[in-house]
Amino acid sequence: MYTLGQGVPKDHVEGMRWYRLAADQGHAEAQYDFGVKYSTGLSVLPQDDAEAMRWYRLAADQGEADAQYNLGVSYGTGEGVPQDYVQAHMWFNLAASRMTGEDRESVVENRDRVAGLMNPTQIAEAQRLAREWDAAHPREP
Repeated sequence: MYTLGQGVPKDHVEGMRWYRLAADQGHAEAQYDFGVKYSTGLSVLPQDDAEAMRWYRLAADQGEADAQYNLGVSYGTGEGVPQDYVQAHMWFNLAASRMTGEDRESVVENRDRVAGLMNPTQIAEAQRLAREWDAAHPREP
């Protein structure tokens, strides 16, 4: 509410304080939002790709599809992490399994684009990693 100025005066510092409290308590959406803010340098946070990846990973490990997608993009481009098409494909796969409609179509297009840069062994490895990740992180009903 502080970040948007809804019901209270707009105050990015106070808004970030509340985001941080939620993120530190394991709230996946707040962790994802923190990742976005570090990735873009929005609000009062400095642009920091490594810190963005840390927050995306925390959210992604809880099944936050947007964070999984952003990890796929980051591994595909090498921003904030070493470029790794296997990891990009894996994260895109996981995000696609959690999204619907146009969002899912966009993720699948990105996954397929990365797959075009990979050999069959790498694709199989990415699929195996995605299955293992899914098995280790069961979805809540």
